[in-house]
Parts: sequence; C-alpha cells; structure tokens
Amino acid sequence: MNLHELRLRTRRHFFQDCGIGLGQVALASLLAGQMPAARGLAEEQAAEAAADPQRPTAPRPAHFAAKARRVIYLFMAGAPSQLELFDYKPKLAELEGKPLPPSVIKGQRYAFIQPDAAVLGPRFRFARHGQAGVELSEVLPHLAEVVDELAIIRSMHTDLFNHAPAQLLWNTGSGIPGRPSMGSWLSYGIGSEADDLPSFVVLKSGGSLSGGAAMWSSGFLPSTHQGVPFRDQGDPILHVSNPAGYDTRAQRDSLDVIRGLNQRRLDLVGDPEIATRINAYEMAFRMQARAPELMDFAAEDQATLEMYGAKPGEGGQAFANNCLLARRLAERGVRFIQVYHAGWDHHSDVAGGVKAQCRQTDQAVAALLRDLRQRGMLDDTLVVWGGEFGRTPMVEASAALGRSQGRDHHPQAFTMWLAGGGIRPGVTLGATDELGFHVVERPVHVHDLQATILHCLGIDHRRLTFKFRGLNFRLTGVEEHHPVREILAS
Repeated sequence: MNLHELRLRTRRHFFQDCGIGLGQVALASLLAGQMPAARGLAEEQAAEAAADPQRPTAPRPAHFAAKARRVIYLFMAGAPSQLELFDYKPKLAELEGKPLPPSVIKGQRYAFIQPDAAVLGPRFRFARHGQAGVELSEVLPHLAEVVDELAIIRSMHTDLFNHAPAQLLWNTGSGIPGRPSMGSWLSYGIGSEADDLPSFVVLKSGGSLSGGAAMWSSGFLPSTHQGVPFRDQGDPILHVSNPAGYDTRAQRDSLDVIRGLNQRRLDLVGDPEIATRINAYEMAFRMQARAPELMDFAAEDQATLEMYGAKPGEGGQAFANNCLLARRLAERGVRFIQVYHAGWDHHSDVAGGVKAQCRQTDQAVAALLRDLRQRGMLDDTLVVWGGEFGRTPMVEASAALGRSQGRDHHPQAFTMWLAGGGIRPGVTLGATDELGFHVVERPVHVHDLQATILHCLGIDHRRLTFKFRGLNFRLTGVEEHHPVREILAS
C-alpha cells in the first residue's frame, strides 16, 4: 500500500475489512446499554460511525432532561461598562479624580492606562426596579420593565484583557483560534430540531468583531457544525435564490447528479467532510424554500414590530431586526442563535457611547424577552446577554489618542445576565468591592457560565468531548469548573 492510499484510509475501512460490520457493533452497543447521547468520550467514535451522513445535525438525546431547547446569545462585543449599567458604585463618585489605593491596583495590567489612573465615577443615575428591587441604570428603561425575568451575575471574571482573545474565550472556550465554538459543540452534541435551516445561525450588527469568524468556527469538529452567518435583510445568504431562467426542477436534477458523485466518493473513502458537502447542498436547497418566508416580516403584526423597534430593510435598525429574526429562528427549531452587536468599546466618552448603544439595543432586548414569554417560548429558550470583559473604575484619558472620560478593559469583574429556559428568574448573584474593582462574593469564571449554558440544555460539560490529536477536548477546558447552581431553576 503506497503513502497516498494510506492517507485515504479511515476508521470506516476498519469496519469494512474486519469482518464484523456496523450491525454487530450497534447490537453490542445496545446490549451494553450504551445508546449514544450528547456525544462525548466513549460514545464519540461509535456515534460518528453510525450517524446518518445525510442528517448530521439530527436531534440526539442529551445526558439528562433539559430545561432549554435552544439558546439565543446576545453578545455585546467590545465590553459594556458594568459601572454604567448594572453595578452601581457611589464610592467612585466620592473618589472621582483621585487615584485608587496602591493595595487595590497592585500587580494589575491594562491595555491602555496606568494602574494609578484617576477614578471615574458613575455617569448615570440608578434606581431600583422589579419585585426584587434590582438596581439598574437610567439608560436601561425597557430592561427595567422585565428585570424580574433575569438572573444577573455581578461577579463575572475572565483570564484575558484584549478583545480578540477574550471574545474567542467566551465563544470557543480558548483565547487561541481554531477551537469549536459553543454553537458548534451544541450542534455536534445534541443536533438540531430544524430540518430546513442550519443548526447554528450567526446574526451581526454594529460593526466589525475583533474575534472574527473564528468565533463561530467548528474548529476540529466536522464542518457541518459551523455557524452560518445570516444577513439581516434580503436573502439571508448570498446567492440562495436561483438565477433567472433556472427553475427548481433543473436545480433538483443537478443536485441529484452531484449528490450521486459525492456519495460514490463517500462510499469509497469514508471522508466525513464529503458527507458534510452532501448535507450542505441539500440544506441550501431546502433553505431556498424556507429563507424567503423566514426573512419576510409581513406576517408580524404592527404591534410586534413596534415593540422591537424593528424596521425591515433599514440597516440602522439592524439589531432590532436581528432580535426579531432570532425569535423567528428559534420558532423554527434552530438550536443556537448567536446575535453579535459590536460597538461597546468605550475608551473615550463612556457616557455618550453607552447611552448610544442602549438606544440601539435596550428596547429590542426587552421586546425579545416579552415576545418569547407571550408565545410560551421563554421557558424553553435560554437567553444570554454580555460582553467579553468589563471596564475599569479608573478613567482613560490620552491627548495623544484623543481620548477622555473613557474606561479601559477590566477582566477582573463585570456583569452578565441570563433568562429563560433552566434559569431561576429574579436572582442577583455575586458582588464586587465598593470600587467595582475585585469580585468579593461568589466569583464566576467564563467556563463556569459555559458549563451553566450546557447544563440548561441537558449536557454535562465534562462529558461533551471530542478526541483530536490524541486529546479529549471540551468547551470548558481541563480545569475544574461547575455550573452556577444558584441561578438554575429547580
């Protein structure tokens, strides 16, 4: 056997040549009580071999009963200032213009400022809302009306303080490009309930993303689990519509020929990427029927459009349109809907920047929660809101860079919230010190929150693994991390 032939050999050839066959392997698995569920570790190889190559994202059982069936992750790229939104610190107003005590800032590193930079007080008023009396900023009036749906974590912390690696850590579990994203892990682990849409959809607004496409990559997982970016108007994917003069029958005939050729090659070499290619053609064909209806908001009543502030076809309302589109995708069985909104990186004029961003996002976020609740979907839809890290209590000011009254990156402490499927509403967890600098109560790491998200979907984060280059990788890394039990519904 020459080197080229060796490279073509796959584990499927073992089943073909060993004289046992997949039927007997499957029977042995059944007799041993090892029905594959939420792929991982011992199950992965058997599940990969037995999976239907034509439906690689078919629904699969989780490790245990799930509270949520899908996720809508509202990622606020650039890092919103928790001190202007969720974590009110009147002490900062008292100390404004003075440096923080050396004992507080000892050993800290920042992207643009020196640790002894002067304190900057909160830029907005706060008030208590909801039955629990949660303190929220005045720039979140719409969220204040639904605050009792939220579980707010004020004690988040992360390992990285620059945007690209920190965004990658949140989305893929690693600050290094090349790892599978959270949506890809879910698609791989438990599949999707959508037959005519991707299992993992990406929606973007507000500008460029530091982490780039690596944030929705499938990494070393089969590429069929990669996130699919949708546009917020027109065809969700370019060229999804047939050109003039090319009807559905002609396309179906062409696809059947291509599929036959691909299937012959798949049978010969067993490369799973060929199965991915077959599935991609078929998914694109099914989407041609589904996509126009998905993107057409004509079926939405005027009250719903006004609730979101959505204006289909208007780029200035991209985030609102994307939130409404996220609900429509969730209704149609998409497993993971990633809504990115950039523009939260306020190194200068943090007050003006946060206020502008809240004008774009606050109404639509609250509308999404209301809409899901009204349709009976919030109980099994997990909604997550947050950015890659927080902002410093100290001011950023640089005449050379034209910056003033801003805040630098702050990985030590920040705020995120969750709502919906699997989450106990009306909870505020954790606390920072009086300066908003360090977590002093119930620290929650990035991987802890990732484990929590997986738990809500019935997945033990320690068991959702994939063997790559001899190692069993998982989203939450090798360190000991745990779901945040205090915010989980009973």
